[in-house]
Amino acid sequence: MKFSFNLFVFVLGLCCFSSFAQNSNKNLKYGRITMDPNKSIVQNTEDSGKLNVLLAAINASDMAEVLDKDGPFTVFAPSDLAFDKFTSSEIAILLKPENKNKVRSLLNYHIVAGNITAAKLLRAMSRGNGTTTLTTVQGNKITATMSGIDIVLTDSYGNTARITTADANQCNGVIHVIDSVILPQKYNLL
Repeated sequence: MKFSFNLFVFVLGLCCFSSFAQNSNKNLKYGRITMDPNKSIVQNTEDSGKLNVLLAAINASDMAEVLDKDGPFTVFAPSDLAFDKFTSSEIAILLKPENKNKVRSLLNYHIVAGNITAAKLLRAMSRGNGTTTLTTVQGNKITATMSGIDIVLTDSYGNTARITTADANQCNGVIHVIDSVILPQKYNLL
């Protein structure tokens, strides 16, 4: 019997992500990051211990108030390890007050309006024959595809990031931890 790609993606999504939906009212440990669904994106980012550079960027861009109360938002959150391809001096320069707009642009490239779970991404990819496009808060597009069992995000310059931890629910949205920084410009943090 021949299965269509759409059916395969849907079944894969149900198998891989059903446990996240069943536990949405508890404190959950996703990999090595603990998230409390009763706290905001900012509160959980702060408590995670693995998203320190992202938290510094949120604070440097004056976006903490928005990500603490408003929403829902879907944040594709680069882990601290995702920032390793940049030097500490590049990050320090980026976080200076005079670069607030650049930091905000970088953050907005990792945020999509709405609560987009991995299951919703998989359904959209199923309808799109294996691909779906998301519009970031900044207005640029990122494309989601599958690579094996991983959801991979690709920016307009071909930079990719894999979702390593999916569906960390927040009171004002959802966080998906990613393994790389996606950029609003050609591989240049500044």
